[in-house]
Amino acid sequence: MTHIARRMFELLEPICLVTYFADECNEELAALGHRTYWDGYFASRAAPLGRVPAQVVHAAFYSFAEGEAARHIPSVWETIPPEASIAARERGSAASVRRILGAETADSPGLVRAADLTTKAATSAPVGGRVMYAGMRALAVPNDPVARLWHSATMLREHRCDGHVAALVGARIGGTEAHLLDAAAQGIHPPESFGRVHHLPKERLATVMDGLRERGLLDTDGRFTDTGRETKQRVEALTDELAAPPYDALSPAELDELITALEPITAKLVAAGSR
Repeated sequence: MTHIARRMFELLEPICLVTYFADECNEELAALGHRTYWDGYFASRAAPLGRVPAQVVHAAFYSFAEGEAARHIPSVWETIPPEASIAARERGSAASVRRILGAETADSPGLVRAADLTTKAATSAPVGGRVMYAGMRALAVPNDPVARLWHSATMLREHRCDGHVAALVGARIGGTEAHLLDAAAQGIHPPESFGRVHHLPKERLATVMDGLRERGLLDTDGRFTDTGRETKQRVEALTDELAAPPYDALSPAELDELITALEPITAKLVAAGSR
């Protein structure tokens, strides 16, 4: 099922990305009173966990540098309850998907079927060891098909992310290290220029890069060694393996049907850059 998990990631990820790239979600969160993009990001994504401290959000998100979660959590909830941020994220994200797809696709039987099958998969996996996924599972599934598709795709994304964190921890790769290895895999050079880490203090980045070199994952020029490339591939393969259980709930015929239904939806979202 690992190839199915990878294919479903490719098909569902553009649906989830509207939350972060399109305008509607940011506008909804700003209307609540969140002052910056990152206030809204941390508030809305962490909200299913409840009013947990920054240390818990940092552990669950994993990829952010030390102290980044604490700049937003718990202050984002002092005047805006988590439930309001959850609702705003859902409204804005569903509105983005609907706008990009257009009424013909958004109201089509194919989308309804995609939403139904995605929800069946998303609500069928074990929650053990899946903190972010469990938080999403505790939320009510929307009735509107577009919102339901986004919600269930996001649930599966968090399930995959939980597994990815486990794979990284097992490989002794920290969050900042993971971003630098992603940059190397994408051919970004130097890796420190990657958008997810370039804002971090140069001394901090230099320390992490030195550690990756000492472990033989990057060479002196900051490029992959054979060991580094193999380690990255091993993490990705395990991530796919750990992401597979939700799709056990679907029969082979249902999986084929879901892929067929999602392909034109995803194609439109990709063409728009999920914006």
